[in-house]
Amino acid sequence: MSGFTDILLHARRLQGATKDLSIDDLKDAQEKLAALIEKRIEMLAQEEALRAEKAAQIEAIKQQMFEAGLDISDFETNHGSDNSKRTRRRGAKRPIKYSITVDGVETNWTGIGRMPVIFAQALEAGKSLEDFSV
Repeated sequence: MSGFTDILLHARRLQGATKDLSIDDLKDAQEKLAALIEKRIEMLAQEEALRAEKAAQIEAIKQQMFEAGLDISDFETNHGSDNSKRTRRRGAKRPIKYSITVDGVETNWTGIGRMPVIFAQALEAGKSLEDFSV
């Protein structure tokens, strides 16, 4: 708590802090504190009224849903999708730029990323990358 609330909520500290005040000053403080309490009570009543109104609206919506034969789970579907999990969208695969067949095994490469060893060996053997273009 802050120093002010420590004094305000402790009887002896409050008495010590207010001993130099006149009776008129104490009555003025009492009136201001009473007005503050009334405002707080009004605010709490308004908040409670808003909560009650919101609860009534929720109950009315639940009743409408019941009458329409709907359940909250009907709102949680993925708009006609059978799969409830979201699928990650992926871009189109990169087109293959180079292809080589060695011993009946075809190896493809998009030209992006690390060059496959089979292409590196063919380049060392004197071939050019254009020889493998698709």
